[in-house]
Amino acid sequence: MSDPIPYRPIAAGSQPPLDLPSYRSTGKRHPMAAPVHIPTTLTEASAPNFATPWYAPHTNLSVVDGKAAMGERIIVAGRVTDENGRPVPNAMVEVWQANASGRYHHARDQHDAPLDPNFLGRGRVITDAEGQYRFTSIRPGAYPWRNPGPGWRPQHIHFGLHGTGFAQRLITQMYFPGDPLLVMDAVFLGGGDEAARERLVAVLDPELMQPDWALGYRFDIVLRGRAATPFENA
Repeated sequence: MSDPIPYRPIAAGSQPPLDLPSYRSTGKRHPMAAPVHIPTTLTEASAPNFATPWYAPHTNLSVVDGKAAMGERIIVAGRVTDENGRPVPNAMVEVWQANASGRYHHARDQHDAPLDPNFLGRGRVITDAEGQYRFTSIRPGAYPWRNPGPGWRPQHIHFGLHGTGFAQRLITQMYFPGDPLLVMDAVFLGGGDEAARERLVAVLDPELMQPDWALGYRFDIVLRGRAATPFENA
């Protein structure tokens, strides 16, 4: 019989707090009372099944109806693993982001930056048997927001990870290396201790780059344990 895998609890301070005063909207949406345990039903535990042919292991957000979006094309890839490095297969990875000008393709985004008709800024992929995912997109632009500080969010991509159903969802953000706005961003700075925040920054990966076509970034995601990626809890 093999030795049991040791339990590695999340380190204190490595995950974002529920209420972060510098991120104003958390004050309105974080829970005020102790959580209530709700038993998981069979439907929540077993459905829906996110797998091909519903979603492929790769998607291209940089093209709409055969027309290329404006901006710097990027390839983002990585692995989704548990705390012991074991791959998490058949997980749905949902991404959404602003366009190259820093504007979301959403009715509530009234930023006066231009919209790109060839960029919707959203997509879904499924991890393969090794927990790997990959998508092509456009590097997002920074955009203004109403919070303390310089009033601009750094370039980032939102990630939503689903298990076997929509009730099993974790949300995080990926940032880009060398972005000068990171040291002034309330969301990034509230993402846990320094080591945890570093796990939110993608790595420029030459192996993912395609000459004359796209830069490549690697963003691995760990779902739990001491090396867990910081996730939004509010």
